[in-house]
Amino acid sequence: QVQLVESGGGLVQPGGSLRLSCAASGFTLDSYAIGWFRQAPGKEREGVSCIRGNDDRTYYGDSVKGRFTISRDNAKNTVYLQMNTLKPEDTAVYYCAAALFVDSTWYEGAYFGSWGQGTQVTVSS
Repeated sequence: QVQLVESGGGLVQPGGSLRLSCAASGFTLDSYAIGWFRQAPGKEREGVSCIRGNDDRTYYGDSVKGRFTISRDNAKNTVYLQMNTLKPEDTAVYYCAAALFVDSTWYEGAYFGSWGQGTQVTVSS
């Protein structure tokens, strides 16, 4: 059974950091593209970051460039999202998702077929 499980969310003050994890089971994610998306209440889903499966090319949404870093640890079958200099507008439920292929339109989410259940990130003082 293919499953993605996010963890690492929580409450953090503005300017703080969090590291989200996306652990895969039922498949090895080293050949898959893994994307991170977020959705805040009343807002549309937003593509945050993506790492490709074949060459580990990374993509970032404009709002997180320079602050977030995506990486993978194939030995642990896990993808991470390191989030630094967090802002209140980063508050959302964060989801990871898997795709066999992505291109520069990854942020639309259409390539991703398997999704995790999400983890809440709240940035507030």
